[in-house]
Amino acid sequence: MALEQQGRNADAEQVWQALVQANPKNAEALAHLGLLEARQEHYDAAAEYDRRAMKANPNLPGVRLNLGLALFKAGKFSQAIPIFTAELRLHPGDQRMTILLGMCHYGMGDYLVAVPYLEKAAAKDPQNLELRLTLAHSCLWSKQYKCVTDVSKQILTLNPESAEADMLTGEALDAQGDDAGAVEQFRAAVRANPKQPDVHFGLGYLLWKERQFAEAAAEFAAEVANDPAQTQALAYLGDSYLQMEQYDKAEPELVRAAAAAPAMAMVHRDLGVLYAKTARNDVAVKELEKAIALNAEDASTHFQLARAYRALGRANDAKVEFAIAGRMNKQADEALTQKMSGAPAPKP
Repeated sequence: MALEQQGRNADAEQVWQALVQANPKNAEALAHLGLLEARQEHYDAAAEYDRRAMKANPNLPGVRLNLGLALFKAGKFSQAIPIFTAELRLHPGDQRMTILLGMCHYGMGDYLVAVPYLEKAAAKDPQNLELRLTLAHSCLWSKQYKCVTDVSKQILTLNPESAEADMLTGEALDAQGDDAGAVEQFRAAVRANPKQPDVHFGLGYLLWKERQFAEAAAEFAAEVANDPAQTQALAYLGDSYLQMEQYDKAEPELVRAAAAAPAMAMVHRDLGVLYAKTARNDVAVKELEKAIALNAEDASTHFQLARAYRALGRANDAKVEFAIAGRMNKQADEALTQKMSGAPAPKP
């Protein structure tokens, strides 16, 4: 213990190991070894020592909580939850346990369950900005949009220049179909911090959905300038140029996107369309076939491939792809009609 207090952790570890070798059930030595492993961020090893310590002495103070923390830091949230839940029962209202349980559920993607814990923790710590951002994300991903708006207002009270709060509100409005409101919120986010990751992409995507391709392209270009590795922005930049028939601008962006993200079907489809539009049907076919291999459910890709086949004189192949595209469009129309009539959709 004296060696630990002096910061001589390696020497302390040797002494604790010697004690464990002499007595493998020395719970205190095992617990200290777990603590030393955790300090080195060896969380799996720390958890194993903590389990051995608990087995040797279930009543040793602090070891159960140390096990929970090691599991949490190792990303084993489902194993940490019962430990933190038991601790919270012993100490009702404990802020640390409340946050840890909220973050466990958040880490598992169980946002609906995370929200009440994070709400309680945020109420006890009115100045904690990061906690509110996590809460707002949980509300968004569990589709509690009023919660997103309310928490975002709290964030903006703490930090009026929080671009992330504006983005969260924009995403909530977009999910509720308020396109104009969503665009305005993302514009506010850009004004607050034009370097915020994904802020230009978010605004660009909303504009792209509204077919405002020129303005969308400017936003995607700004995102790529901020982060050259943002392949989605690169792909949508190329697509925006393609939609505007600016093929000389679209091609280099789409080629770069295909190299950076070869599994993105949209990029190969767009390259196929571009090559077909510029009388390069042989390479167009290759790109469209790649797109279908990645996503066979896109009727427009089948249709574009059929046209490219036909341009190359491959009439039978074109006939097959036209038939597939027609069948998929018919199924989509029928599903939409049934949805509007309230009738259950047929099994595929």
